[in-house]
Amino acid sequence: MKLVLVLIVSVFSVMQNLHVNIDNTKWKAPESVDKVANPIPVDIASISAGKQLFNKLCWTCHGQTGKGNGPASTNLNAKPTDFSSVEFNEQTDGAIFWKISEGRGSMASFKTSLSAKQRWQLVNYLRTLK
Repeated sequence: MKLVLVLIVSVFSVMQNLHVNIDNTKWKAPESVDKVANPIPVDIASISAGKQLFNKLCWTCHGQTGKGNGPASTNLNAKPTDFSSVEFNEQTDGAIFWKISEGRGSMASFKTSLSAKQRWQLVNYLRTLK
């Protein structure tokens, strides 16, 4: 019985370390998505719609101003993206759209819960968080 308990604890420990390591590696979108153009015009309507989605779905981790300091961020293995950072803003719209769609680790995938239009609206709003 002791051996089983030791094995369970060991497996759990290894899994936790793998999760931490995955979350802390640089998140790079596939190069193929860099060529994907944003079909939604950057205008007041799309930015406003993106802001509403952000305030509903994203702010608790990313913070109200998108700095990655939301109240839920303290419990995450990897710090949420700071949307005002140079690293974030050097990404293409296609890469950002892909990350919103796919998710990773603690970051949810929104591929099935948000339409493509909504995900592009989020991209447009995130671009305003400088």
